[in-house]
Amino acid sequence: MTLAPHEQLPDHDRPPDPQPVAARVRRARTAPPWWFALPALLLFAFVVLVPSVRGVHYAFTDWDGLDPDFSFVGLDHFSEMFHDADAKQAIWHTLLIAVSITVVQNALGLLLALGVDTAIKSRNVLRVFLFAPAVITPIVTAYLWRNLLGPDGAVNSLFGAMGLGDWRQDWLGSPGLALWAVVGVTVWQFAGYSMVIFLAGLQSVPREVHEAAAIDGAGPVRRFWSVTRPLLAPALTINLMLSIIGGIKLFDQVYALTGGGPGHATDTISTLIYKDAFTLGEFGYSIALAVVLTIIVAVVSTGQYAVLSRNERAAS
Repeated sequence: MTLAPHEQLPDHDRPPDPQPVAARVRRARTAPPWWFALPALLLFAFVVLVPSVRGVHYAFTDWDGLDPDFSFVGLDHFSEMFHDADAKQAIWHTLLIAVSITVVQNALGLLLALGVDTAIKSRNVLRVFLFAPAVITPIVTAYLWRNLLGPDGAVNSLFGAMGLGDWRQDWLGSPGLALWAVVGVTVWQFAGYSMVIFLAGLQSVPREVHEAAAIDGAGPVRRFWSVTRPLLAPALTINLMLSIIGGIKLFDQVYALTGGGPGHATDTISTLIYKDAFTLGEFGYSIALAVVLTIIVAVVSTGQYAVLSRNERAAS
């Protein structure tokens, strides 16, 4: 019996088509050798993961940081936080600073980016000067502003020279002003950083889109709101994530400017962790505070990323 060509039985003796084999070989050759990353992963595990896991363990003990003998206390440290007025105040200050820095820094960074995204001849020089504070070590910036904002510092001296003696304040010694002085110094340092990210987003917007909107009669404000703002969604997501996480973890500026004072007026979770660990010797309690800080960062950043990503997809 003779079969039609499309009815031919498969020939099991015929060698397999070499094309799929060659494709698999090419993929194997071009695939990244993941074992090259093994040394870095081992180092990361040794430096970060193992100490973090052990730290979580110490949060459930009464370890003082020195004595090798310690006891397991369960959730006592975490329940103590609900009755510790300093801890509750530090959590409130942390959230207040983080939200304030996020709002002001990004608003100012966006305005600066719009200002230097023009055809003025000095735009490159302005970008350098506005970004320069971001490359200075935060502790250096904090000590610089500590001198400027002191009772006899340059800020009060300038107000006195201008005849504005009533504006002279104890900026870092007043409980009502110290917290906002910390926010102002942090915004001054990192507004240029946000500006650079927004500027990259602005320069990625096609000029033809702006020209088409202008031809249709849209003014500058309307063009920004309807054209530029939706296309800046990725830059906004990055800036908000960086600023909120940085604000929650803020330590250097607070400790160098005020040390958490006056009293506990500017204490954050980070400064309280330091004081409890290295001043009071309560390492177990301080590590419990660090665990709470980690949870706050994870929850806030995850929730913020989910909302911003959804808005970003909707805008695109």
